[in-house]
Amino acid sequence: MVTAMLKILGEYEKDPNIKLIILKGSGKAFCAGGDVLGTIQTATAGHRSYPTIFYGRQLQLDYLIATYKKPVVSLINGVIMGGGAGLSMHTTFRIVTEKTVFAMPEAAIGLFTDVGASYFLSQLPGCIGEYLDLIGARLTGGEMFACGLATHFVSSKDLPLLENELEQLGSNASSIGEIVKKYSHQPRINEDSPCMR
Repeated sequence: MVTAMLKILGEYEKDPNIKLIILKGSGKAFCAGGDVLGTIQTATAGHRSYPTIFYGRQLQLDYLIATYKKPVVSLINGVIMGGGAGLSMHTTFRIVTEKTVFAMPEAAIGLFTDVGASYFLSQLPGCIGEYLDLIGARLTGGEMFACGLATHFVSSKDLPLLENELEQLGSNASSIGEIVKKYSHQPRINEDSPCMR
């Protein structure tokens, strides 16, 4: 997936007919992370080139998205962990729903967060970024919005309508923002949420 996305996004960036990029998952996840199992198995078996190549390409993709010359909208409707955060947290618009679950679980399996997490987690208020990095705690879509990981909160039932309007639009970021704002609302956050401390 990473290699294919690098190639396609590179082509789309040069194509004058493509005005904006929409990233979304298919099914119950936006993106549940990189190929952690494959990299651990190959590294344990002594084949260290696969993890090096895989993570190198993943970080190239994250950099491409972070520096993309066209607006990029992430529709995050489901699980987003690790590598999925690298794909979406660097985009212009990060739209979450009530079905979104975020985590950076690398610490729980003996790894450290990568994919630009040292940047986007450090931008969060208080100590929530450090907490997410060290504990691997999960956040809901509402909590992501409350702490600044997401730019907008939209009901999942409205995503097809939003996506349809975005597809009809050009690359004007302020117009994109106006359309997204039309579907956005304030989520409810539990009092015991780590974002409320």
